[in-house]
Amino acid sequence: MTPHQATQHIVLVGACYLDTILRQGTSVPRYPQEDEKLRATELQVRRGGNCPNSLQVLQQFLAAEGALASPPASETQLHLVSPLPQRDSPATEQILASFGRGPSPPVDFDHCLFRAGHMTPASCYVLRSAATGSRTIVNSNTLPDMTVREFAAIVGAMTGRAAGERGHASTGRNAGRWWWHFEGREPATTLACMRVLRQELGESVQISVEVEKPGREGLRALAAEADVAFFSKSWAE
Repeated sequence: MTPHQATQHIVLVGACYLDTILRQGTSVPRYPQEDEKLRATELQVRRGGNCPNSLQVLQQFLAAEGALASPPASETQLHLVSPLPQRDSPATEQILASFGRGPSPPVDFDHCLFRAGHMTPASCYVLRSAATGSRTIVNSNTLPDMTVREFAAIVGAMTGRAAGERGHASTGRNAGRWWWHFEGREPATTLACMRVLRQELGESVQISVEVEKPGREGLRALAAEADVAFFSKSWAE
């Protein structure tokens, strides 16, 4: 990267899960009846969550772009902001390792919220029925959600550090180009976090949001506040 090229920062804010998927071949043969035993011949545990999965896709795109452009037109830094179990827990180690250490651009986890005393991650249990194709999902998440105050501190730390890395600590608000993407899971908190970004970064920030469930109150306000909104197909049905 030349001295005049600004780093592009893409920050994804959302929950990170460990998914447990029960399969028989590719699924269980049918959904079990209450109090029934049903054998699954395969169990898969993998990292899930919309924002972490999107980061993995971005890694693949950026790796392909880097292979085609030498040197690349600009440097892109990927960041995840998510509540996680405490830093040295086996679950957190598994989640962070799932992003790989190959040629793909690394993901910055420094501003994840590692919850001290919590060893269990947000978890998702999935049963897929071969008979109907349905997926039955049970979620469990005991990690404290991110607060607006925590998010404001993260924004200050990230933008200040980005400025310092370039040697212009006084221009933190304009150091590089910022795109922040939110999972619209907690609309009230997410809306307040978007407004923190507008206040702190002004016109230099791009904000996108995922609005998935039409019946969830507050999602329309998120879409109106964002520069880009990603709607699930449920909104068109």
